[in-house]
Amino acid sequence: LAATLFLTSASILPSPALAGSSDYTALSDEQKAVAEAWRIVDSNFFDRTFNNQDWFKMRQDSVKKKYKTMDDANVEITNIVSTLGDKYTRYLPPAKYQSMVDAATGTLAGVGVEISTDKEANTVIVADTEPISPAFRGGIRKNDVFLEVDGTRFDDGKGTPDEVASKLRGPEGSKVGVVIKRDDKTLDFILTRQPITITSVRSYMSEKSVPGEKIGVIRIKSFSGTTASTVQERLEDLKKQGATSFVLDVRGNPGGLLPGGVDTAALFLPADKPVVFVVDKKGVQDNQSTYKDGIDLESPLAIVVNGNTASAAEVMTAALKENQRATVVGDQTFGKGIIQTIRQLGYKNGGVAVTVAKYETPLHNNINKSGIAVDVSAECNGEDAAICIPNSVLTRK
Repeated sequence: LAATLFLTSASILPSPALAGSSDYTALSDEQKAVAEAWRIVDSNFFDRTFNNQDWFKMRQDSVKKKYKTMDDANVEITNIVSTLGDKYTRYLPPAKYQSMVDAATGTLAGVGVEISTDKEANTVIVADTEPISPAFRGGIRKNDVFLEVDGTRFDDGKGTPDEVASKLRGPEGSKVGVVIKRDDKTLDFILTRQPITITSVRSYMSEKSVPGEKIGVIRIKSFSGTTASTVQERLEDLKKQGATSFVLDVRGNPGGLLPGGVDTAALFLPADKPVVFVVDKKGVQDNQSTYKDGIDLESPLAIVVNGNTASAAEVMTAALKENQRATVVGDQTFGKGIIQTIRQLGYKNGGVAVTVAKYETPLHNNINKSGIAVDVSAECNGEDAAICIPNSVLTRK
């Protein structure tokens, strides 16, 4: 699952404790990379006990080691952060780091596919295609299986979505060869890369029949800095089409940028309502509340969630539920109540994700590892998110 992120970047700086030592310049690039990763975690990690271990000794030991290659150094970085007892604080290889930056900022150069894995078949698949993208126009479709991209095979069960994504990206106007499997057929495509704006928000009028109501659905796949403004546009468009009740579909939404979730919730809340409480490594609490009335305070509103609804999507869901603005339908959410930043490493060596804070809901509930309980338990597996919602939830009072 994607982290709820604050995106920053780090310049190539030595660890402060090492900067003054006379032998710092004698360190190899690999040793400097390890020291830099340690410094970033040391400066930002939420748990100041560092999982109750001798964190400084770990740095001293790691920079004394000899590394033959940068890959060896990356293994050491991975080992260092794994001792912290937090699976979200981790080393990000270059392909993974770039994918997270692209997803959070919403723009990249490629062919316009969302990539996932079929865990049962152990394959990398097309989860979705962007409308009017090179992939969609070329004929690639949802659930196609990647066999080869740009000359690299991915049919051995070892490929990852991030590795496939890194091969699909490239200079604007360049071509990339893609071989996919669809049912029992192998298909070849030559696609031209172009700038892609990720469509994380889509909307449609539901086919669900509710007497006296027309239902508009807004599907939010992830949160970025532009999500709230896009949701506002979709909401206004649905109202022009006659929608009187609304559904926010965040099934499978792994999070993204925290402000995206906060600002989206604010669209439906009055002024001076709590949205989220963020507690940093020093115990300082940031109370984030709405500062003005949202654009829709009265229309019936439901949120459809599942076990993969997490992080920023849970922030939005809890804010609307606990302020009694929306009814939550589906299955209990994932339960990720901590926040990460990702920091770039030097030497084109990827980055590190570091847990920097935790959050609490408007009623001061800590949902980490527990999730948000739904108001209405329902099987919501269809494409039309409104179908599983009881009519009473979507009926104006």
